[in-house]
Amino acid sequence: MLESDAIQRILPHRYPFLLLDRVLELTPERAVGVKNVTANEPFFAGHFPGRPIMPGVLILEALAQLGAVAVLSRPENQGKLALFAGLDRVRFRRIVRPGDRLELEMVLERAHGRMGRGHGTAKVEGEVAAEGDFLFALVDGDV
Repeated sequence: MLESDAIQRILPHRYPFLLLDRVLELTPERAVGVKNVTANEPFFAGHFPGRPIMPGVLILEALAQLGAVAVLSRPENQGKLALFAGLDRVRFRRIVRPGDRLELEMVLERAHGRMGRGHGTAKVEGEVAAEGDFLFALVDGDV
């Protein structure tokens, strides 16, 4: 299990854009993590006043960060940066609100060389909130 300090040693993201609270499982092919969605999230001030909903793009970003932890944890990728290269077959199926615990899973389908692909699923209480296929590119970390 990786706590916030260990995640920050792998990812360059910081508050308010670090959207991954904990990594519960980490193997070369799969990662499982969580994002505890609180009423204090800065995006809720404008999305939407009186009816706070976590933006779908930030759910996808949380999944991408989890995938980046999985890829960048490999010894051959240390010191690199993982960037979005594309998204395919993305679907949003459930609203995410303050108080929800976003359960994240990323299964890496291909991660060789500078390009890779994974399938990410975000759930709340076992119900799918969002899912899709993520394409990523690895670049040198001094970008």
